[in-house]
Amino acid sequence: MADGVVTSAGDATGRPADPRLVAAKQRLDQLAYYPRPVRIDGVRLLVSPWPFKLPWLRRFDGWATHRAIFVRRPELLDDADLVCHELCHVWQMQHRPLRMPLSYALTYETNPYELQARRAAAATRSTVSTS
Repeated sequence: MADGVVTSAGDATGRPADPRLVAAKQRLDQLAYYPRPVRIDGVRLLVSPWPFKLPWLRRFDGWATHRAIFVRRPELLDDADLVCHELCHVWQMQHRPLRMPLSYALTYETNPYELQARRAAAATRSTVSTS
């Protein structure tokens, strides 16, 4: 599969929401981390290996911006925990648009946003539908 947009989460054009984002949102909606639930409108899932060639992203399989979740390989789109983890980062940026991304300049392993995203995926893992 070539680099590029795989799918979006539904928008004004009437495109349906990607079921992987919907499932991740349902998982995060169970958590009370922020006053408003995560919004997935306009959030895109993209397969793009090139960002992961950058030295600071080489060890990761996923990476999130305010409106996009990048994954290294197409099969990672089906990793429900990874999509949930990265969507949690989108949620964090919806509430802390500057503080959250800038916090990664200081630390990664003990970064509170990273730890929260890991907890979110782990705490909601058993709620993933197997159908």
